[in-house]
Amino acid sequence: MNSEHVVHTFVEYFEQLGHRRITGSSLLPPPGDSVLFTTSGMHPLTPYLEGRPHPLGRRLVNVQRCLRTTDLEEVGDDTHLTVFEMLGTWSLGDYTGSHSLRWGYDLLVDGFGIDPGLLYATVFGGDERSGPDGESLRTWREIGVPVELTREENWWSNGPTGPCGPDSEIFVWTGDTPPRSTPTRDERWVEVWNHVMMRHRCGEDGTLESLPQRNIDTGLGLERLVAVLQGKGSVFETDLFEPWMRTVPSLWELDVRSLRLVCDHLRSGIVVVGDGVLPSNTGRGYVLRRLVRRVLTTLWRVDPSRTLGDLPEELSGHTLDHFGQSGPTGRVRDVLLDEERRFRGLLERGRRVLSRPRFSGPLGEDDFGYLHDTHGLPRDLVLGLRAGLRG
Repeated sequence: MNSEHVVHTFVEYFEQLGHRRITGSSLLPPPGDSVLFTTSGMHPLTPYLEGRPHPLGRRLVNVQRCLRTTDLEEVGDDTHLTVFEMLGTWSLGDYTGSHSLRWGYDLLVDGFGIDPGLLYATVFGGDERSGPDGESLRTWREIGVPVELTREENWWSNGPTGPCGPDSEIFVWTGDTPPRSTPTRDERWVEVWNHVMMRHRCGEDGTLESLPQRNIDTGLGLERLVAVLQGKGSVFETDLFEPWMRTVPSLWELDVRSLRLVCDHLRSGIVVVGDGVLPSNTGRGYVLRRLVRRVLTTLWRVDPSRTLGDLPEELSGHTLDHFGQSGPTGRVRDVLLDEERRFRGLLERGRRVLSRPRFSGPLGEDDFGYLHDTHGLPRDLVLGLRAGLRG
């Protein structure tokens, strides 16, 4: 089952259950949102989760592109990505958590053909602020799916304040042996779907109050699900990354983890540029700059003559098309090459500055502050240069 079929099956299933499809918005969150990028499908829907009527009704479904940098150092393993797609469903004060879990189980087993014996669920077991999620626990026991009770792992929030609630996560066994242990004790259990029972709002003092309506917010990671359904060991082996994993190795010789990082960060950078962001030293532009410079740092460690100009424009076009973005691929190329030129210049200046006797020994906080404020050299770049980065 290819990724396009997965998306179609998911959306059609919930449309038949009365959900209306909403357009997945850009990576840029709505005005007033404090985050730089959309990190989950619920971001654009926050006002409706807090009680405002949605023009399309109480049952919604969509495919939302998201960007997260909290796991940036994990990119290169089997599951973590910077930009990814989230298949989402919402009940805005309509059906119960039990309905959501039963439908989720039905779609995974009957719609996607996953062996029910390979499923495991986790459920919030309660803490000092809120009791256990008894409804989800009863539902899974009635269905026959084994359950593990947790605390922090099954409480969802969008930050220190705002909508929150217990969640139930569905895991699929990916090991080459019969299922063993539980999701928190064996990493071969891969989380694919999170069902949040969004019932509360967390205040500034950490106390919980009830939302005007009891919502259900679910998120199913497309890339992870496709990897499971296609029997792949990593998200980078799926059809979603096939053009990248076929093309990039022919351009640059890289080890597996570096190859994955380069493909992920370039793909993510293209999507960010496609949403109108340009590199800068602050905010969203800094996230883009950091992604591009991590790619260049990886490439230049082996061969400083490598350039992003080697990248075929077809890859940019494929990525923009997949994410439903418009605009000429030549513009993306120009942005990437301009950032490459800037980074080369910064590296040259950094090497000259760091060659001064003052910086021959260990660096203190005053040194890092001076290098940043006077010469525009951030800490990570200074450390990279001192570790022998060539450019």
